[in-house]
Amino acid sequence: MSAAEPRAAIGRPRVLVAEKIGQSGIDLLADHFDVELGVDWSSEQLAERIGEYDGILIRSATKLDSALLERASRLRAVGRAGVGVDNVDVPAATKRGIVVANAPQSNVITAAEHTMALLLSLARNVPQAHASLTAGAWERSKFSGVELYEKTLGILGFGRIGQLVAQRARGFGMHVIAYDPYVGAERYRELGVEKAESSDDIYAVADFLTLHLPKTPETEGWLDAEALAKCKNGVRILNVARGPLVVDEDLKAALDSGKVGGAALDVFRIEPVTEHPLFGYPNVIVTPHLGASTAEATDRAGYQAAEQVVAALTGGVVTSAVNVPAIPAEDMEVLGPFVPLCRALGRIAVALSEGSSIDRVQTEFLGRVADRDTRLLSIEALLGVLQGHTEEDVNEVNAPTIAEERGIVLSETKRSSARDYTDLIRVTVSSSDTAVRVVGTVIGRRTRPHLLEAWGHRFDLQLEDHITLFRYRDVPGMIGRVGTVCGREGVNIISAAVGRQPDEGGEENGGIATMAITTDSPVPRTVIDEIVASDGFVAGRTVSL
Repeated sequence: MSAAEPRAAIGRPRVLVAEKIGQSGIDLLADHFDVELGVDWSSEQLAERIGEYDGILIRSATKLDSALLERASRLRAVGRAGVGVDNVDVPAATKRGIVVANAPQSNVITAAEHTMALLLSLARNVPQAHASLTAGAWERSKFSGVELYEKTLGILGFGRIGQLVAQRARGFGMHVIAYDPYVGAERYRELGVEKAESSDDIYAVADFLTLHLPKTPETEGWLDAEALAKCKNGVRILNVARGPLVVDEDLKAALDSGKVGGAALDVFRIEPVTEHPLFGYPNVIVTPHLGASTAEATDRAGYQAAEQVVAALTGGVVTSAVNVPAIPAEDMEVLGPFVPLCRALGRIAVALSEGSSIDRVQTEFLGRVADRDTRLLSIEALLGVLQGHTEEDVNEVNAPTIAEERGIVLSETKRSSARDYTDLIRVTVSSSDTAVRVVGTVIGRRTRPHLLEAWGHRFDLQLEDHITLFRYRDVPGMIGRVGTVCGREGVNIISAAVGRQPDEGGEENGGIATMAITTDSPVPRTVIDEIVASDGFVAGRTVSL
């Protein structure tokens, strides 16, 4: 039976290809299943017939919402031929036991190559020279460029794409320096890339600066006037990642002043866009979000998504699932309450870490929880460390792979007894020269998560959505000062706890203590900075869980 024929052989799983993909993906599916092509179906047709299929392969146009999934009585696998899964109601699919998988590596080579294309175009003024010549002018001297050889390329964000760009740039003889604290130091050494301690270190030396950061509240507007002022005069900027990383008005001003010598932009804050303040600038190159647009990437996405559907329907390993089956019922009672705790501990630990890279995430399970299969809990802690800090979306399935690619080691130890508590969980985030440990447990009939140790000090604080920690000299009045500033700024403190070691800093200064507070809204960075800048405070961190 051909891949396009509408009816299936009895007993053989059926898969619907609802959008156009490469023939290689269709052929792979047809080797295992009866495949039907529904690329021209209306939404009504899809809703009427989706209940006939065990698997479905889509791209971005098909919306698999909860209502449609409710009609998919046989569906066991969804393959998304692309990176995101915004058009799939993943929680609804998970509830119905449907595996949802994407193709997260389908466009990384394409994006890296497009970055290199823009890098070369910036260096040699290729688009401008082409436009001039085809308009009838021979202006050879006007478009003289620069070599890449021995120039410094600064990379902000050193995930999959950033690493591929580094490898290719080194092939041109460039010196490459990168900043990404969520990559192990050994990974930089393996690739022959200098590890920057901060983004400022890159601004100071980069001739070309390329962005490969995720879009998060922390990274939005990353390249602003303050950052550009720290760059070398004449730096050339590339953004093939996400439009909101750059403050357009600030980049325009830097181009006008000559601080920035040129820019190449593939992504924009609002897309599609045909009018933009930088369109028409002679030293700005723009492309309409072509980073993932190659025939090979499109074919690769379809084939990789098809691979995942085959694995899901034949009992294989689904390596790029964005959801995971629920914890088995027999383990849920014990492990379930620890899932959010472990993720919270990972987020807190990485927020307290002061190292310039993350080399290891270690989990320790003490007490009765150690008698269970705790691998999921270790992954949840890793998720807390990585989430929001990688260019790709991270979940329970791909977190270990992403950590491995970044040179981060995940290790786990167990001990069946715990002092003072029935169960304890420790999460330690280590770099080459520092290690930060946080400890927590769940308490009470409602198994509330509690933070028991941070920055080497012990206390007991029930975790809420927003937690802030301070290290300070243990003298009278410090708690009141924090409360006064928070109150003045309209931040309501829910609870507070203090851990102290009077002899830590010596008798003359009262030692060093740690204060942890929870609040009903995020504590603004300006509030943290004001408190830490006052006399006696050493450090402050805030985390929204």
